[in-house]
Amino acid sequence: MMTKTTRLSGANYLKIFRQKAKAKIFDFLRLPLYFLIALLCILCSPVLAIVPDALNSSSQLVINGVTSTSGLQQGKVLFDAGKFAQAVDVLQQAAQKYKQQGDNLRLATTLSNLSLAYQQLGDWNEAQQAITESLNLLKGQEKNQNLQVFAQSLDIQGRLQLAMGKAESALATWQQTEEIYKKTGNKSSIVRSQINQAQAWRTQGFYRRAVEILKKVNKTLQSQPDSPEKTVGLRSLGDALQVAGDLELSRRALEQSLAIAQRLQSNADIGASLFSLGNNTRNAHTQEQKRQAIAYYQQIEKVSASPLTKIQAKLNYLSLLIEDKQLAQAQTLLPSIQSQLEQLPPSRAAVYARINFAQSLTKFPSRNSDSALILAKAIEQSHSLADKRAEAYALKSLGSLYEETKQWSEAQDLTLKGLFLAQSSNAPEIIYTLEWQLGRLLWAQKDINGAIAAYDTAVKTLQSLRNDLVAVNQDVQLNFRDSVEPVYRESVELLLQSQTEEPDIKILEKARQRIEALQLAELDNFFQEACLQGQKVKLDQVVDQDNPTSAILYPIILPNELQVIVKIPKRPLRHYSTKIRQTEVEKILTALRKSLVNPTAIKAVENQSQQVYNWLLQPIESELQASGVNTLVFVLDGALRNLPMAALYDGKQYLVEKYAIALSVGLQLLDPKPLVQRQLKALTAGLTEPPANYPNYAPLTAIKSEFDGITEAGISTTSLLDGQFTSKKLESEINTVSFNIVHLATHGQFSSLAENTFILAADGPIKVKDFDSFFRSQDKSTVELLVLSACQTAAGDNRAALGLAGASVRAGARSTLASLWQIDDESTALFVTAFYRELQSGKITKAEALHLAQLELLKHPNYKAPSFWSAYVLIGNWL
Repeated sequence: MMTKTTRLSGANYLKIFRQKAKAKIFDFLRLPLYFLIALLCILCSPVLAIVPDALNSSSQLVINGVTSTSGLQQGKVLFDAGKFAQAVDVLQQAAQKYKQQGDNLRLATTLSNLSLAYQQLGDWNEAQQAITESLNLLKGQEKNQNLQVFAQSLDIQGRLQLAMGKAESALATWQQTEEIYKKTGNKSSIVRSQINQAQAWRTQGFYRRAVEILKKVNKTLQSQPDSPEKTVGLRSLGDALQVAGDLELSRRALEQSLAIAQRLQSNADIGASLFSLGNNTRNAHTQEQKRQAIAYYQQIEKVSASPLTKIQAKLNYLSLLIEDKQLAQAQTLLPSIQSQLEQLPPSRAAVYARINFAQSLTKFPSRNSDSALILAKAIEQSHSLADKRAEAYALKSLGSLYEETKQWSEAQDLTLKGLFLAQSSNAPEIIYTLEWQLGRLLWAQKDINGAIAAYDTAVKTLQSLRNDLVAVNQDVQLNFRDSVEPVYRESVELLLQSQTEEPDIKILEKARQRIEALQLAELDNFFQEACLQGQKVKLDQVVDQDNPTSAILYPIILPNELQVIVKIPKRPLRHYSTKIRQTEVEKILTALRKSLVNPTAIKAVENQSQQVYNWLLQPIESELQASGVNTLVFVLDGALRNLPMAALYDGKQYLVEKYAIALSVGLQLLDPKPLVQRQLKALTAGLTEPPANYPNYAPLTAIKSEFDGITEAGISTTSLLDGQFTSKKLESEINTVSFNIVHLATHGQFSSLAENTFILAADGPIKVKDFDSFFRSQDKSTVELLVLSACQTAAGDNRAALGLAGASVRAGARSTLASLWQIDDESTALFVTAFYRELQSGKITKAEALHLAQLELLKHPNYKAPSFWSAYVLIGNWL
């Protein structure tokens, strides 16, 4: 048994693999009967299957433009069947034949297809060599037929460039293919090139540009008559829009694709479009939409002629039933799925379908032995296909079964074998899961240093995947809550547990940085984009030198404890913990949140918030006082984000009575700097009456007095009220005049889902994903302060405050002041007036201005309950 891992390089894995795998790679398949019967459930969710899209050059070999011959055609058949290694062998033989015959056109086509097959196997070097040779053969040939082949080879080169992280080169390549296809009049290929360009723009972080291109594609397709190419183009567009996060526009494109396929009576396209619609609808989260997704999957059984499409749809139907805990109904699907799987010929898609099914079976304890046998079959098939990527994924899944039964050595052996194969096939989305699994196994065996090293590499691999996590191969679907977030949390837990009585400051700093990395990953997942660039921050400089009266606290909720890392000025990092289960923490936090919004529940607030105070602050209260700290900055985690720290109670006083308080989404995202001392100019916008189609929102009758209070405080204001407050007018004003404050008094909602996070304007909602275009101008200075004075977090969503963090970051404002729940609008007017009066004085920070305004409400006889004054939170730059 391996007891220590210090370096997790590919060479080390290979050495370990060779030492431990002298026997045949399938020796582990000789599983004892008792093991097969006793297998426990594994935790990972069933993966989401996907039908390869016929339009995408990455999923089909191209032979258009040349008359196909037996070798090229046979290679295509093998490729389309998911037998990539065999396709390589056949295409190599065909290439050799065409080379001997001097048939450069067929040789170029064969080599480009050979590159595509190598790409599927993750062999970048061979893929690059083949595509380079193909393009060299085609250079300088101007015939229309040759142009078509040249463009197809360029398409394949673009795919390789994107896979190798060269998105800018891929974009240029696909722009070139678009121009060639325009010359040849190939409309469907023009569409493909444009969709590919959108993917390249998106990978580089230009999300708005990507969506603009996709909308242009949609417009092009609308003008075309019905055809198989149009239905495939619309389906490809719908899939791309889904990846871009625009589910509504995606759904419309997919519905059009389905309608055309039905008019053309193309059962293959009907099945594929229904499948994409099912995947789109299941991502929309509501029960009604899940039922619609199931209906789509059930229709596929009736219309599709593809056994693979049928089984993939049924597997997704099964996973939805399991997700909703409808296990009895789910169990009725198992026999037919197992029977259909056995009839599939070996291919990568068939292997992934087996893994998918095995993962679903683990939810049924009586079928665990079947799960192990199915995974063994998946490994056997992938090995016979020479498909290292699929084999690595199957090995990982079987290794996790051994992990559940605490057979550490066997699980570790499988994990290392899978890791070696995944690394050799350039599959980072599988690599990080194996590194994570190895870390868990080493931790379980008390090899702490080895476990830390494994988790470090898993996090590093995850961060390298930032741009690709959303669009990653959906056969290896990554669910953030189950497959990404735990890597960070467990890593922090491991680092902190490794501490001895004498704290290791370097380990604590690594844990702190990892908490910040988790914050960044959560926002990436919220926006479904890697839209934020974090920067390393020297904590000692931020606190000890630049903010010597501020302390920064990082609470993190772990499964069996609540840990806090804290930085107090002129003192080293320290941490402390409370042994308490996560479920108990969340129960108390939920109860406190419910009490806080009730003005009559003051006693309950004090009792419940004192518990939270004891977890977070009681251990360091004396140190805070001795250090002269007057401002507390919290980088909150999980359900803690839904609570205002100002309302924590020490038994005598609320926290707001002792400190100014601010929140941060991480110092790496915003280096705190003081408010520039210049004339404060505010753009104020508000709705006294919500739009007619939003009847559930109450009128905000005190907005005028709220705006008057801002003016009385000496702030220069420009106002948009009611009908004047439209999205276009707001954007125009912000981009015309340099406002350092934007104050929006309107209803809005923060949710853990970006599509449900918005503010209301007179012409409808402004979605959080559009905040950057409203609040960031290329030639105007950054907004210093964004105020959202009448918003609230979504009811029943214990991660809703993530939407507030997302709104703050997306707007690009240095600071955001917002309400966690809706408050009496007269008390809001009093609070706003007091806040701006203090801010205008120019002598205090934004956190201190908030502090004094909250104290003013607390002392008011009508508004002393925490529900009035504690709802306001300041996020971002507290200075």
